[in-house]
Amino acid sequence: MKRFIIYMYTLLAAMSAGTTAIMGAEPLAVRSGKIVGAESGEPRPLHGVSLAWHHFADRYYNADVVRTLHRSWGADVIRAAVSVELGDGYLANPRRAMRALETVVEACIEEDCYVVIDWHCHHIRTEEAVGFFTEAARRWGDKANVIYEIYNEPENDTWSEVKAYAERVAAAIREIDPDNIIIVGSPHWDQDVDIAADDPLTGYGNIAYSFHFYADTHRAENMERCDYALSKGLPLIVSECGALGRLGGGEVNYEWWGRWMQWAERNDIGWIAWSLSDKVETCSMLRHGAPAEGGWGIDDLKDWSLLVISSLKQKTNENR
Repeated sequence: MKRFIIYMYTLLAAMSAGTTAIMGAEPLAVRSGKIVGAESGEPRPLHGVSLAWHHFADRYYNADVVRTLHRSWGADVIRAAVSVELGDGYLANPRRAMRALETVVEACIEEDCYVVIDWHCHHIRTEEAVGFFTEAARRWGDKANVIYEIYNEPENDTWSEVKAYAERVAAAIREIDPDNIIIVGSPHWDQDVDIAADDPLTGYGNIAYSFHFYADTHRAENMERCDYALSKGLPLIVSECGALGRLGGGEVNYEWWGRWMQWAERNDIGWIAWSLSDKVETCSMLRHGAPAEGGWGIDDLKDWSLLVISSLKQKTNENR
């Protein structure tokens, strides 16, 4: 029954929100603890979808998928999760990684939506990251569409180690691209934003910090950490989130997803939902074998993707 209700809401939202309601990719900045339009100074929280680790889902790294997510689902940002260490990731096959990334970035530029270039890694690999982001900045640093997420989810590194790494990578990017936003992670899978708030990076502009939540795991205590970080003026973006458990399984928690959505709206914070793939797990949005060309029908979509679409359509309607 709940799936039917969400489905009907999604259909109604889709009928009332056309593609013209989605704003283009204006230059962004970080000011007074918020991501804003660089010219208007008004808050510009972004809402979108993360593609999955490219090494097992790069068939969805294509222009048709980008168009579907942007035009049909209402995403104004798409995150390209470039696998680093696992499987046939960047370290093993950099050409494959850059080819997948290029396809998505160029499609987002064509669609005039934002793209997060995500170094999807759990351990510090400074020299490799510097090389990767130097190349990315040289190729796309002059495009307002581009956002750099320089460390997806530190697992066991301390904040002092993550901060030193971030300073190195940020310096390499800023030598080429002085303006586009850089997203910095924090220890324990982007949970320790309160620690980062007490000792943020200095000397660089347009730095934001990522927080990740999975609504069936992360609740009041995690929200309190974010509130503390915000009280210290730390600019946050939820660069990955879900309505299920932190390991990607379990039931969709509609109640706590709604609470996190209210919190994000209240604080002008954007969010990016994980993930666009057909992996057999709750947090993958597509049913196994869903077409790689986008334009999915209801039979291709899981309950989680219907919830994401309805949430995106709601944001699109609010911005009309």
